[in-house]
Amino acid sequence: MALQNIGASNRDDAFYRYKMPKMITKIEGRGNGIRTNVVNMVEIAKALARPAAYTTKYFGCELGAQSKFDEKTGTSLVNGAHDTAKLAGLLENFIKKYVQCYGCGNPETEIVITKTQMLTLKCAACGFISDVDMRDKLTTFILKNPPEQKKGSKDKKAMRRAEKERLKEGEAADEELKKLKKEGKKKGSSVNSKDGASKASSKKKNTGSDEDHSPAHSNADENDQADGDDDDDVQWQTDTSLEAARQRIQEQLSAVTADMVMLSTGSEEKSPKHSPKHKVTSEAKEHGNGVAVSTHERLVEEIRDYLKKGEPAGQLKTFLSSLSGSSQEIINALLEALFGEVGKGFAKVASKRKNYLVVAAQYGGSQMVLLHALESFCEKASTEAVKEVALVLKELYDSDVLEEESILEWYQQGLVGSKKSSQIWKSIKPFIEWLQNAESESEEE
Repeated sequence: MALQNIGASNRDDAFYRYKMPKMITKIEGRGNGIRTNVVNMVEIAKALARPAAYTTKYFGCELGAQSKFDEKTGTSLVNGAHDTAKLAGLLENFIKKYVQCYGCGNPETEIVITKTQMLTLKCAACGFISDVDMRDKLTTFILKNPPEQKKGSKDKKAMRRAEKERLKEGEAADEELKKLKKEGKKKGSSVNSKDGASKASSKKKNTGSDEDHSPAHSNADENDQADGDDDDDVQWQTDTSLEAARQRIQEQLSAVTADMVMLSTGSEEKSPKHSPKHKVTSEAKEHGNGVAVSTHERLVEEIRDYLKKGEPAGQLKTFLSSLSGSSQEIINALLEALFGEVGKGFAKVASKRKNYLVVAAQYGGSQMVLLHALESFCEKASTEAVKEVALVLKELYDSDVLEEESILEWYQQGLVGSKKSSQIWKSIKPFIEWLQNAESESEEE
């Protein structure tokens, strides 16, 4: 289907991005029943972001003829035989009055009905609000058939909050399942320990002489082997004869000497493995705050090794949970592993790896963790990367990863904090001002 630029003033612009299909008409019927069918009215109306009923009604009002648009079949009919050029000219007038912004001429507008029943066009490009001439006949039809309103910022916030609550409920359910599994493991280990104790005691009894065991003892041993785990009701008795005491002492001495031998060999094997750790801690002490640096470097290396494997971003949260360290330390290391060597083009790389940042915001439990990690990253990053932080924040804000409340709170804390002289605050100041103005406009509406 052939396309043309929206608006006659943009007809010769080869690079104009707002386009619509060229009108196709068909004359139907004869005599008094003749009528003009605009075959592709639905596609044209979709390109203009207006209901097809509006354009069809406008043709009828301007031509003084009856017009009808069938919602089920998508058929647009105007009584009488009309040329395509004539209807295309009327469509241009409709675009000027009800589509294009009166300020910048951009067709990216939205029809808004005010409280006083007046029609205005709100431009998404420049923010200009155009007043529509209410003397036009089509305005009455639009007031009776208002367009579907897009979801406002308040609805989006409500949806975000509901999504957060759903995620929190899911995490709480996961924690409960983990607790139940741990309790089940503890119960199983306690049962196993009881079984081991009963078996050990039965072995000790078997090592004694046959004279020391009475028939009652032998019967009890047979019952224990038959019952298995049901040994809670059994009453154990200790053989206090001299020979049994000597045998118990001999068993204890042999067990102690065996443990001593195992400890000596185990310490010799483990000592080489632990020597590097002691060396790291000694170096850390020599460098002052070396412990924090070594922990951060270790986290960065582990995360980089994981990212090199090419694992999907959906499994990153499970991997981060396995690391040792606070949430802030882990997210700081994640940003350095993702963007540590990035300078100019930081915003493009962040957009490509946005899925990892989504996981980072969810893992920290608070959006402030990700924002503080971004602040920490900018302290070590190049000036080219810091200049593009505002673009990264805009991308995360548009993708609903970060909310305006968290961004503004973080910005206010940074201006009065110990790092208020950081370059990041100057870089994101224009974005913060735009965010505050957009928030005030949404509240006024």
